[in-house]
Amino acid sequence: MSLLLESSRLRPRVRLPLLAGAGLGADEPAARPAGGDMGHVPVLANELLEVVEASGIELQGAVAVDCTFGDGGHARVLAERLGATGTLIAIDRDPLAEERFEAFARDAACSARFIRAGYAEALELLAGEGLRAGLAYFDLGMSSMQLDTRERGFSYSYEAPLDMRMDPTQSLTAREIVHSWDERRLTQLLREFGEERHARPIARAIVKRRASAPIETTSELVDVISSAIPTPVRFAGGHPAKRSFQALRIAVNDELGQLDRALPLAWEVLAIGGVLAGITFHSLEDRRLKRFLAQRARGCVCPPELPVCACGREPEGRLLTRRSITPSASELERNPRSSSARLRAASKLAETEGRAP
Repeated sequence: MSLLLESSRLRPRVRLPLLAGAGLGADEPAARPAGGDMGHVPVLANELLEVVEASGIELQGAVAVDCTFGDGGHARVLAERLGATGTLIAIDRDPLAEERFEAFARDAACSARFIRAGYAEALELLAGEGLRAGLAYFDLGMSSMQLDTRERGFSYSYEAPLDMRMDPTQSLTAREIVHSWDERRLTQLLREFGEERHARPIARAIVKRRASAPIETTSELVDVISSAIPTPVRFAGGHPAKRSFQALRIAVNDELGQLDRALPLAWEVLAIGGVLAGITFHSLEDRRLKRFLAQRARGCVCPPELPVCACGREPEGRLLTRRSITPSASELERNPRSSSARLRAASKLAETEGRAP
């Protein structure tokens, strides 16, 4: 039986939508392929389509929610499958992504709608509208569109102001964190969001440096970070500032908080049979996605010593990827930045308890 998804209701004969994602990560922070080339094939695009199609979904006429539009690479691949009767809803908080969407919408093979907001806020809006989608997907990490806009300060490879905001209208910047957070809080940030082994000496070096002179640029921050890491291990795990820049970016943009709020909302807007998928680029994202999907696919939670199930719990979802899917050797050769990408997906079997279908 095939499924066709409508934005507000499910027809008797239904077709389901699909999910995409595409970030990258190598020595630069997780970033998608070059944003200027809209014809570029996004990371794990073929694998994503294979997973969705293997679930039994027919994309023609479906509604799909792209929670992280960015350059629009996956959206372009997906639009061809959705066709003229399908709809793609694109979400992004970056004004550059909105500009890319305008170009995408002019040529898209499907209907298209853009919501400029964080994906948690946009998905809450869609849930309130009663959306029923066949596919929702996340392409987590940072886009090359953002990375290559040097003045935004995402990259440790370019001299730029300490900014790192995905939404340039928000007030919190990387500079504010670097200059106002105390040593204890900076240490916790670097340890938890950057998984940085040298978090304490780096935080101490930042506090010491700013006491004598402000840290205004990415290059100045890189110098401070590098000076705090012992020389023998300074480049052992890639660029010495990689983890610290990741931690600052996550904090500035509340990336993990957004993801924790967005995953249940993305699941909520799916129709029965719909697919939730995500492509992650570091372990903090991947653990959250893996745990969320596993919880949806879990059935009985009774103690193992009970001879029969007493809880009556049934799985809400079915895992489509038992293990994460990673880029092929040919993709890694074409794009080394894709090396940290991981794809996971699940299909929705039932509504979350307490919500009407």
